[in-house]
Amino acid sequence: MEQRIGSSSQPLKAEPVKGAGFDPAFIPGLTSPASGRTEDDGPEKDPEVAEAEEAEEAAPEQEETTETAQTSPSEPEEADADGPVFEASDRRARIVADSRGVRLSLDDQECEFRWDEIGAVETETARFGKRYTVTVHTPDRRWYPIEIEAPARSRFTEWDEQLDAVLDAYFEEDAE
Repeated sequence: MEQRIGSSSQPLKAEPVKGAGFDPAFIPGLTSPASGRTEDDGPEKDPEVAEAEEAEEAAPEQEETTETAQTSPSEPEEADADGPVFEASDRRARIVADSRGVRLSLDDQECEFRWDEIGAVETETARFGKRYTVTVHTPDRRWYPIEIEAPARSRFTEWDEQLDAVLDAYFEEDAE
């Protein structure tokens, strides 16, 4: 094994190595690598202080949007009250099926399918446990599953009946 002694053993001043092995906060595709801040950029603010300042700037905008939302009720919500509606949710996931279509949400991700975009809707229950899986299939051979944890296994039959009622009312299969 060789050892270097002297000034030649200093690390090279090159671009930092990227990757999760060197920066645990780096996730490819989701986050950008740590920014190369210099001393000229100014002091970095605490995250709490930065969030408070952003909240103060956004507060007037939020007040305006809540006022407009309260004064003008949306028409699609009124249309949903006429027909059957299926809604199931747990702490992370939520599915809503009504006259507008099927909406899936998991944490902060959401997707919405109109009835003409849906090829099939499939339900599945776990043999053990309380997971209820709803999968939306599209005509272009893609599928979007979502799992909802039921409070009890007895809810599975109730959810199946509600979802069947919605599908019977709004989903039209192409009879070819």
